[in-house]
Amino acid sequence: MSVPRSRLLGRDVLRLGTTGLRARPTRAVLSALGIAIGIAAMIAVVGISASSQARLDDELDRLGTNLLTARAGKSLDGKAVTLPPDAVGKVGRVEGVESVASAAALTVPVFRSPLSDPAETGGITTVVGDESLLRVVSGSVRGGTWLNPATSTFPAVVLGGVAAQRLGVVTPGTQIWLGGNHFTVVGVLEPVALAPELDRAAVIGAPVAEQLFGFDGSPTTIYERSADYAVDRVRALLGPTISPQAPNEVEVSRPSDALAARNAANQAFTGLLVGLGSIALLVGGIGVANTMVISVLERRREIGLRRALGATRWHVLVQFLGEALLLSALGGVVGSALGAAVTGVMAVVNDWPFALPAVTIAAAVGATLVIGAVAGFYPAVRAARTPPTAALSS
Repeated sequence: MSVPRSRLLGRDVLRLGTTGLRARPTRAVLSALGIAIGIAAMIAVVGISASSQARLDDELDRLGTNLLTARAGKSLDGKAVTLPPDAVGKVGRVEGVESVASAAALTVPVFRSPLSDPAETGGITTVVGDESLLRVVSGSVRGGTWLNPATSTFPAVVLGGVAAQRLGVVTPGTQIWLGGNHFTVVGVLEPVALAPELDRAAVIGAPVAEQLFGFDGSPTTIYERSADYAVDRVRALLGPTISPQAPNEVEVSRPSDALAARNAANQAFTGLLVGLGSIALLVGGIGVANTMVISVLERRREIGLRRALGATRWHVLVQFLGEALLLSALGGVVGSALGAAVTGVMAVVNDWPFALPAVTIAAAVGATLVIGAVAGFYPAVRAARTPPTAALSS
């Protein structure tokens, strides 16, 4: 009569695996903490990057990717050129163009008051803006109003957000010293994502610029909105349309590309941080391996007793491998929770949509199990190969 082969049930593996962890809780927590830190770092980096990307996608959906800008460049001999005064009218006649506006930078200083230090310009630029400029660049006013046919003819100015902060202007109605004249602030802008140069600008109307500063009507930047299907074609036509004799002197760009490039740079930095998180995860795996090796050395008598009572090498191997997997899984679950929490906090603080792909969590936990299996394999094999007599006599 053959003796039935002993079997190790799943619940037995779980009970035996947790026994070792419960016997040395401090050591188990510290070992799992190494893995948890690595997983938390990786998930937080991926989650923050995904949330930032989601915010950019939402912003581009709101602002549109069909805005093109044309700026005066330089001639072949390196000299600065100017755009013709009728450039806006020419661009407006291009097929596919839906709206167009212009801005012209003036060499007119801006100060808080006549008593300000002339050397402290604060990097603020005086800009002559069309009445349609704010609408074309999808900007908004934080307080007050934008230029209109009435205010454009008087010494009234709209400040970008950064310009207002540097001048100490909190609310409209304040007067500033612009080009040797008092100008009344009629509006303060929110940050303009597609035209960040306006954040540091003091925008005035063309009529008052002509009257006080001799503005000749030549723009330095033209902002144009095209139908989505026509963006590439219009982009190719802007240079020849504005300056037929020297189209290479006109620099055409799409501001949304700059936002996408900035996000791409952030993604590259994200890859670096994920690499650092991987190193932390590797260190955590080494900690698990160290813990399991020490556990095997300390429990030689237990291993010998179990072998003497009928446990096979396979049973001992599964016991210690299961313990390593449980230890790693504990670190993976805790790390995933911490990483998700950090992502949520960053999303709330920065007003981003929370975006953490579920596959990231699954991959993180799966990675910890693989690390646990690799880290625990050698100690488990060593325990399984321990002779019962040698273990009991040690």
